[in-house]
Amino acid sequence: MMEMLSSPETWIAFLTLTFLEIVLGVDNIIFVSIVTNKLPEDQRGRARNIGLSMAMILRIALLVGLAWLIQVFDEPLLTVFDFAISGRDIILFFGGLFLLAKSTTEIRHKMEGEQEEHVRIRTTTVNSVIIQVLLMDVIFSFDSILTAIGLSKQLPVMIAAVVVAVIVMMVSSGPISKFISKHPSLEILALSFLILIGFMLVVDALHTDVPKGYIYFAVFFSLGVELVNMRAANNRKKKRESGG
Repeated sequence: MMEMLSSPETWIAFLTLTFLEIVLGVDNIIFVSIVTNKLPEDQRGRARNIGLSMAMILRIALLVGLAWLIQVFDEPLLTVFDFAISGRDIILFFGGLFLLAKSTTEIRHKMEGEQEEHVRIRTTTVNSVIIQVLLMDVIFSFDSILTAIGLSKQLPVMIAAVVVAVIVMMVSSGPISKFISKHPSLEILALSFLILIGFMLVVDALHTDVPKGYIYFAVFFSLGVELVNMRAANNRKKKRESGG
């Protein structure tokens, strides 16, 4: 355990996953805001925290279950032209295709200016809100779970990233939602990373190992460039407003 904590790759994987989990959770935050706003104001915080806490437990259970399935089905199921195919390969292959399809579709929606339509169900009780949050988290969680499995083979790291991301969402859901809405390029960047991770899962299913260091470098380099661009754009805006 101590050896894992002292490894730089462990911390890089943790930071990368936490960042992606938070950005990918923005849709979940928006939905939670919509359904909780139908409650009396004094009940919204409680419903939001209970719903997200239970959603975190559900997400961890799904993560553990899928990671377990990948390990259990590591033995070859069939052989095609001397190429052994295991249950793990099938899960990773179709999981990678799912990420590729979902990310590409989401980027197209963002670029074409299409807005996601969230189903607004009539809400009258805290329990109904919590149930809606749980159901929607199942839908929203598959991409983040596959992302975690694609970036790290260490289950404790995956679980820690999910826990931290959900806690951050609970504490600062409003500011995060506003920040991502103000800087939508960050969401596009995260979706682009999902395309890269989806491709990596497909390649892994074909028994070709891709060093995770390449992925981490791409994530943080791209994020650094985007932060510089955001700072430069902010400086230009201030300069225009000051008439300089």
